[in-house]
Amino acid sequence: MLDATSQAFYALGLVLAVLFYFHRRTNPLYSIPSLVPSAPLISYVGAVIYAKNAQKLLQEGYEKYKGSAFRIPMFDRWVVVVCGAAMAEELRKVPDDEMSFLQAAEELVQTKYTIAEDVIHHPIHIPVIRGPLTRNIAALIPDMFDEISFATDELIPTRGDEWVTISAYSTMTQLVARTSNRVFIGPTMCRNKEYLDIVIGFTTDVAKGRLVLGFVPPFLKQFVGPLLPWSRKAMRRFRVLATPVVIQRQRELEEHGKEWAEKPQDLLTWLVEEANAVGGSTDLIVQALLASNFVATHTSSISVTHALYHLAANPEFVEPLRQEIESAIKSDGWTKAAVGKMMKLDSFMRESQRMNGTSGISVIRKALKDVKLSDGTVVPRGTLCGAVSFAMHHDANNYADPEVFNPFRFSDMRAEESERAKYQYVNTSPEYIAFGHGKHACPGRFFASNELKAILAYLITNYDMKTEDGRRPEDRWLGTAIIPNTSAHVMFRKRQNGSTALA
Repeated sequence: MLDATSQAFYALGLVLAVLFYFHRRTNPLYSIPSLVPSAPLISYVGAVIYAKNAQKLLQEGYEKYKGSAFRIPMFDRWVVVVCGAAMAEELRKVPDDEMSFLQAAEELVQTKYTIAEDVIHHPIHIPVIRGPLTRNIAALIPDMFDEISFATDELIPTRGDEWVTISAYSTMTQLVARTSNRVFIGPTMCRNKEYLDIVIGFTTDVAKGRLVLGFVPPFLKQFVGPLLPWSRKAMRRFRVLATPVVIQRQRELEEHGKEWAEKPQDLLTWLVEEANAVGGSTDLIVQALLASNFVATHTSSISVTHALYHLAANPEFVEPLRQEIESAIKSDGWTKAAVGKMMKLDSFMRESQRMNGTSGISVIRKALKDVKLSDGTVVPRGTLCGAVSFAMHHDANNYADPEVFNPFRFSDMRAEESERAKYQYVNTSPEYIAFGHGKHACPGRFFASNELKAILAYLITNYDMKTEDGRRPEDRWLGTAIIPNTSAHVMFRKRQNGSTALA
C-alpha cells in the first residue's frame, strides 16, 4: 500500500504526462514532418544525427517536401525549414510583426551573451552599414586597393618566379580583416597585430559561446550566458585598443564641427555621428566597431576562400578574367567604376556563392505569432523558420547543370540589357538566397561585394595561382555552416605571363 506522499507524486507524474501528451497533440509544430527521431528525449539523438549529416538531410528534405516544410532539430529547439523558391518568396513577404529577422538572428546566435548586450539593443552599426558606408563605397575603393597591395606583399611573400605555398583560409581572413579595417578605423589600427588577432578571433569566440548555449535549456540561458568567458575577454582586450582611438575621433569631430573639410570618411566617423544622434556612449561605439568586424570578416573570408579555390583549381578561368579586369583598369583605374565593369568577375563570385555558399539555410525568421503558410503548415509562435538554400541553389529546375561550376553563367545571362541588374552578385531572388532575400537581405553585401572583387582582381592581375594537387579542396559542413577547407594550401608566384596591372 502506497503512503500518501507516494500517491501524490504518482498522481502529479500522471497529470504532467497527460498535459505533455495533449501539448504535443495540440502543438502544430509536431504535425510538421521530421527526418530524424523526434520523440521526447530521443530528439536529442536526432540533433546529433542532423549535426553530423546536415547536408544530406537538408537535401533529402528539400526533395521530399519541396513546396512545403519539414523541421530539423537543434539541441535547444526545433527549426522549421521551407523548401523551394515559391516558399522562400512567401517567407520573405511575411510582415515583420508576424515574423522577425532581427529576433531570429539574436536568438540563433544568442547575441546578447556572445557579442555585447548594449549594441544588440542599440545596433548603431546597422544604419551606418546601410547608409553612409554603402553610399561612400566609391570613395573607399582607392584605400581598399592600397591596403590589398600593401597586405599581400606581407601575406604572400613571393620572389622572382618561385612558387610560395600559403595557408589559403587564414591568409584570406587576414587580408579581408586588413582591407575592411582600413576603411573601418584607418591604416594604423588595421595593421596592428593585436587588434587583428582580436577581430579575427572574435568569430571563434562567438561560435564557442553559441555552441555551449546550444546545449542549455532556454530557461537556463539567462544564467549561463553571462558566465561565458570568450567574448567578454575579447571585448575587454578590444576596448583597451579601440577606446582611445574612438575618444580621439569624438574630440576631433567636436572640435572641427560638421563642416570639417578633412573629416575622415570611414566607418568610425559614421559610428560616432550615429551615436551622437541617438545619445549613444563611447563604449557603444566600441561595441559597434567589433560587431561590424564580426559581420564583415567571417562570411567574407569564407566567400573569398571559396572563390580562390575555384580559381586555383581551374587556371583556364584566369585569362578571360584578366582581360576584363585589365580593360576596366585601363579605362577607369582602380575605382568603383572599374569594378562595376568587371561583369565576368561579378559572375564568378555569384557562381561561387551559388555552388558553395556559407550556410545550408537562409532567410531566417522568428514567428512572433502562429503563422499559417500557403501549404497549410502552421509555424508556432516562438519558432525559428528558414528556407533551404544550398539544395535550392543546386536544383536543376533553377539552374542548368547545377553541379557544374560555370564561372560566366551569370555574365552570359546579363548579356541582354534587360537582365543586367537581375543577375548581379549582390541581387537576391527567390532562387538565389545566398545573402538572404528581400528587405532583410545582408545590408553589408554591397560593401562586401566590392571588397571581395577588389581582392580577387588584384590577385588575378598580379599572381599565378594553383592548388597543390590540381583539385579544388573539399568544403566541410559544421552543422548548417559551410566552411571551405581551412587546412588547404594554395601556391602563388608573381605573374609570369604579361606585366602586373598594379605593382
